[in-house]
Amino acid sequence: MSKIAIIATDGFEEAELIYPFYRLKEAGIQGELISLGKRPIEGKYGYVMKPSFKIDDVNATDYDGVIIPGGTKNPDYLRRNKNVLEFVNEMDEQKKLVGAVCHAGWVLISSKVIKGRKATSYYAIKDDMINAGAKFEDKSVVVDGNLITSRMPDDLPDFMKAVLQYLKL
Repeated sequence: MSKIAIIATDGFEEAELIYPFYRLKEAGIQGELISLGKRPIEGKYGYVMKPSFKIDDVNATDYDGVIIPGGTKNPDYLRRNKNVLEFVNEMDEQKKLVGAVCHAGWVLISSKVIKGRKATSYYAIKDDMINAGAKFEDKSVVVDGNLITSRMPDDLPDFMKAVLQYLKL
């Protein structure tokens, strides 16, 4: 069974966390919610979720990929955490799935995995992505090897089809 880390903290966009979590489960893939701490986290619209693990207690070698949901606050907090950035960078170096939706492009920028890669994001951070060296494409999903990015909640069906295809399901 594959195991995917979903990294989030307070301010996550509910649809961008919950939809991938259940689509993975439906496909027989274990999704584990990883956060900055062990306390429950609250989404943008008040939905509360309890993380399985703290980022300090996990290792990228134990996962087949990572998905980072957006929400403005969530990726802004995540990109400030050294362990999150190292985890995402290590996943990319190992050519494992690195998925990001919406504002999660900020985490890709800070993880140093976006330069020279095709990607998309929410339009509000398009300039950030381009300035970090991304080859920006305004599409519902953009796949560049192991890197799969999407713009917003409306694009989640295309995003998850690409994720599941990458995982060969």
